[in-house]
Amino acid sequence: MNKKNDPLTNIANRFALIEYLKSVKDVNLFLIDIDNFNNINNAFGLEMGDLSLIEITRLLNLAKPSSSKLFRVNSDEFAIVSLDVMSSQKLSDIASSIISFFDQSEIYLSEEISIRVSLSIGISIGSGADILNHARTVIKELREHKRGSFKIYDPSSVFIKKQQENIYWINKIKEAFEEERLITYYQPIINNATEKIEKYECLIRICENGVLTPPIRFMEASKLTGTLSLVTKTVIEQSFKKFSDTEYQFSINITSTDLYLNFLEDTLLRSAKKYNISPSRISLEVLEDIDTLTEDILAQLNSLRYHGFKISIDDFGSSSSNFSRLLEFSPDYLKIDGSFIRNILSDKKSLTIVEAIVLLCKKSDIKIIAEFVHNKDVQAKVKELGIEYSQGYYFGEPREELQ
Repeated sequence: MNKKNDPLTNIANRFALIEYLKSVKDVNLFLIDIDNFNNINNAFGLEMGDLSLIEITRLLNLAKPSSSKLFRVNSDEFAIVSLDVMSSQKLSDIASSIISFFDQSEIYLSEEISIRVSLSIGISIGSGADILNHARTVIKELREHKRGSFKIYDPSSVFIKKQQENIYWINKIKEAFEEERLITYYQPIINNATEKIEKYECLIRICENGVLTPPIRFMEASKLTGTLSLVTKTVIEQSFKKFSDTEYQFSINITSTDLYLNFLEDTLLRSAKKYNISPSRISLEVLEDIDTLTEDILAQLNSLRYHGFKISIDDFGSSSSNFSRLLEFSPDYLKIDGSFIRNILSDKKSLTIVEAIVLLCKKSDIKIIAEFVHNKDVQAKVKELGIEYSQGYYFGEPREELQ
C-alpha cells in the first residue's frame, strides 16, 4: 500500500502534500473545502458520500490548471498546488473559475440522485508547510461571512491579527492559571439617593510584573481553551472572600458558557454558605444581549433568583437589545450601555435612548445603573433623569482593595 496515496480517490494524500511543499519554493496553494459536506453523508449515507468525493476529485482534475498537482488533504478538503508565477488577479481568476465550474456541474450518485456542491477556497503563496495553515485560516475567515467564495491570505488582515492575538493569549491565560495571577478588582457603584458606595462590581484582571490586563484582551482565548468557567469560579471565590467581612453588595459577570455548563447555582450557594453571605447581596450580570437568553437559560436564572440572587442585564441599549425580552424577563437591575452615558451631554440620540430606557425601567420596577460616569456634569444629568445608581471613573477606578 502506498502511504502517500489516498485509497479512495487514488490521488496523492496529505503526507505527500507536506513532503512536496517542503521540497519546492514559491508555490501557489489553493485549499479547497467542500461546503456542508456532512449534509451529503447525513442525507444519503457514507457510501454515497464516498462516491461524491470520487466524482469531485474527477471534476477538480478537469478544473485545475494543467501544470498543477492535486492532493486530498482530509475527508472533504483538497489542495491544488502550482509552481507557476501568478499575479493576484491570476490567482483570483483560477479560484473563481473552479467555483463557477462546480456551480454548473451536476454530480450523479445514482440514477435517482444528483447533487451540486459549492466550494470555499483559501489561497496562500510561499514556501513550506505553513502555507497550508495560512490557507486554512483564510477559509475560517471566509466562513465568518459567506460560503462558495475564495480569498487570498493576507497577513495584515484584522482576522489574521485576531487569530495571532488569540494564540498569544491562550498561552498567557494558561500561565496565569498555573501561576495564580488572575486577580479580582473592584469598582464602586454609588447609590444616587445617598451618594454613598452601596455596591461593587467584581472585575477580573491578569497581573504580570505589575501590569494589569483587562478581560477584553483574554476572554476570547479563555473561551477557546475551555477555561471561561474557571475564570468565573476564580472571581466567585475571591469576591466572596473579599466581601465576607463587609455589608456591601457586589456583582459578578457571568457568560452564556457559565450558564450552559450549569454550575453556577451549586457553586454560588456553596460559596454563600462558606463565607456566610446572603445571596440577596449578590447580583449576577448577564454579559450577553438579552435576545440570546434561551428558555433553558431563563429557567436557570429564575432558579437563581428564587434562591435570592439578583439578576442584572449588562450593556443594555446596544443595537441587538430586545425590549420585549426585557419585559418578559424583568431583571432586578439594568446597566445602560456605557457609550450612551459617555455621550449623554453631547449627543441627542444618546439622551433620547437613555430617557426611553429609564421610562421603561420605571414602569417595570427595574433599577438602573449608569456606567462610564466620568465627570460631575454627566453625574448631574444621570441624577436628573432619576437613574438610581452610578458607576465610573468619576467615583473610582477598579482596585484590588475596596475604597
